[in-house]
Amino acid sequence: MAFHNSGFEAPDELVTESFLLRPIRAADAQLDYEAVMERKDFLRDWEQTGWPEDGFMVEDNHQDLARLEERHSENRAYAYTVMTHDQKLCLGCVYVMPTDASMFSTAKITALGEKGWTDFEGAVYFWTRGPKDGSDLNRQLLECLRHWFTSDWGFAGLLVVTGELLTEQIQVLEASGLPPLFRIEERDKPHPYLAYVLLGYD
Repeated sequence: MAFHNSGFEAPDELVTESFLLRPIRAADAQLDYEAVMERKDFLRDWEQTGWPEDGFMVEDNHQDLARLEERHSENRAYAYTVMTHDQKLCLGCVYVMPTDASMFSTAKITALGEKGWTDFEGAVYFWTRGPKDGSDLNRQLLECLRHWFTSDWGFAGLLVVTGELLTEQIQVLEASGLPPLFRIEERDKPHPYLAYVLLGYD
């Protein structure tokens, strides 16, 4: 189990033919900010909190990334930036968190199948850069994540979560044959999220 295990070390990176993943750092604020603001409309639906606001600045992003970097180093949750190989362009982000995180403990979670929420150790969220990268990047990233989490992480059960409003992600997940297992209604968020199985369905 990755979470709550002081001996666990999250993988340092994943390198594919098209991109690389590595832990996000506060020093990535400018490149990440450019990707965030390009995808701000998508991310506002993704977050359902109004983030990123119109006045969101690089300095604000630096603070956000510093918190993510700290959580990652403390083994509480993991955040990876998706970069081109030369690390000059951020293509998106991947977040991995435990299923007993506070955001889930206060949510209403409805099972859509026979599996229970506690059968899964972690939940993955991801987003990629704008339309010019298209759904191909989403599909490539999803497929790489499936292999990566299977081979390098040691999870017995893992979910991937997206918002009910995010039809482009839902299409990619369902086209990959991943069944939705849970409906998640978070407090103070008007639209639910859907959790699809990534590992541990059998």
